Amino acid sequence: MSDQREKIATNIRKGVLEYCVLGSLACGDKYGLELAEELTARQLTASEGSLYPLLARMKTTGLVETYWEEGGSGRKRKYYTITEHGHLMLGGFREVWEAISLQVTELLGGQHGIDS
Repeated sequence: MSDQREKIATNIRKGVLEYCVLGSLACGDKYGLELAEELTARQLTASEGSLYPLLARMKTTGLVETYWEEGGSGRKRKYYTITEHGHLMLGGFREVWEAISLQVTELLGGQHGIDS
């Protein structure tokens, strides 16, 4: 990917990462590394190091809650779960995302016939 394309992708990821986390947690609770691996596999975040500060902010703002549970290796893992407030924010984001993505797609050539 060219530097310019990577910069565009990074800016978009930063804008939607919080909602991607909420979307993932809406499907079930996850521990930090599990969530980081999912987002990295989908190329939505570069590293778990950038995820944990976001999760801390999301907890502070009431979008997620945490709890500890023993993992398979006997070590306790911190799990993240979406709150009711998180579900409300995710629902609002879905509505906005659908409208914006449709408009962007149209402007980038879908309905206008503009070629890049």
